[in-house]
Amino acid sequence: MSADTAKHPSAEQDTTGRIRKGVPARDWWIIGLLLAFFTLNFADKAAIGIAAPDIEADLGLDASQYGMVSSSFFWLFAVGAIFLTMGFQRLNWRWSAALLMLTWLLSMAPLTAPTTLTVLVGSRVLLGFFEGPTYALCQSIVTDRFSPQRRAFAGSVVNSGSSLGPLVASPLLTWIIVTWSWHSGFVALIAAGAVWLVVWLWVTRHEPGAWRLGAVAAGSEQLPEDPNGDIDVPFFSLLKNRSFWGVVLLGSAGFLVTSLKVAWLPSFLNQGMGYAQSTVGLLITLPYALAIVVLLTAGLLSGRLLKAGFSSRVARSYLTMGYLCFSGLTMIAFTQLPPGGLQVVLVMLSFSINSVAFALGLAGAADFLPRKHRAGFFGCANALYSLAGIVAPWVLGVVVNAGRTAAEGYAHGFLIIGITICVLAVSGGLLLHPERSREVLLAEAARRRAKESTR
Repeated sequence: MSADTAKHPSAEQDTTGRIRKGVPARDWWIIGLLLAFFTLNFADKAAIGIAAPDIEADLGLDASQYGMVSSSFFWLFAVGAIFLTMGFQRLNWRWSAALLMLTWLLSMAPLTAPTTLTVLVGSRVLLGFFEGPTYALCQSIVTDRFSPQRRAFAGSVVNSGSSLGPLVASPLLTWIIVTWSWHSGFVALIAAGAVWLVVWLWVTRHEPGAWRLGAVAAGSEQLPEDPNGDIDVPFFSLLKNRSFWGVVLLGSAGFLVTSLKVAWLPSFLNQGMGYAQSTVGLLITLPYALAIVVLLTAGLLSGRLLKAGFSSRVARSYLTMGYLCFSGLTMIAFTQLPPGGLQVVLVMLSFSINSVAFALGLAGAADFLPRKHRAGFFGCANALYSLAGIVAPWVLGVVVNAGRTAAEGYAHGFLIIGITICVLAVSGGLLLHPERSREVLLAEAARRRAKESTR
């Protein structure tokens, strides 16, 4: 058993330090609401993809222009991920989540009526800015509430909303859009978001643990002892660590798939593979359904590997690398096949792996991060790997336009993306080394204490 694995208990501790079995019901209530939060966030992304043909026809857009609209969501995503996450460290997580949902609703409001390309892009940019810190916020709450052995699974439950949203919303939104208009889809999403906001504020109204991110609010129950509290280094030392860049590269590979799945997969199934829009609404649910299974089993497998004595590098880094390489290789394979059942199967497999990068990658980072720096670290990593969401949809649109046919353009584009995913996955998996990072950071902390003692 590794030193890192032995350091952490297999069960949570209560406020007196006693070991407690299982997970309190209220923790699962919070996890369930965060899951719903993620579900709504990604239902919005699915709506844009499903409405793509109607938006292109309504506004007279070509493939590259639509690619620009899709990528615009990520233009300020990184800025929001960094600055809003830092700002939320001064605000308790109850109101942080509520403010994010409120701005989500306001950002989508302009899309409920006939609009212009400028307004559409502006709405997507604002939405991306305010969604930037969502993942860091949710994962910080999960990390504080669950032990390392349960953390990957709990994070996977929350992150499964990225698949559950499109899975649940795609058939319903397709029906709403086909029956009425693409604007009606956003009316439905705003109504659902308003209901979530009311429920969240009601359920968390007496929550005693609504502390600030990375801190404990006065008068609240105490958090268990921080297992990495002995790593007392400046925040920027964490950003210089090789594991930070491993998380960024793994996340970039996952984000390539995420951005293309929500922006281009419906159009690929429709224009590249020849399926009717009504059929696409059903087919698009398959990779999201499979992704939930993949994500939850990956989280369980990671926790079991830790319990079995494997290092965090194996249970987090190598496991994530393997999943992502599988995604890239299946993407390369389906570009070499004609339309048909086998190609559909490979497409579904390729687009079902992406969320593993975020759940397991950040769980690996949490194994060496001190509590006070987790939210900032997650926010900065999220900001950097989200840049893939700016580039990928636009590049694929350009490649599709350059092809002699839509099918040829999609094949060339996804071939390039598949190769890129494999390169990023291997590079990130080798760089993310939680045990070594902990040793390096502990040594730096010791040097700093020795230096201060001699003054």
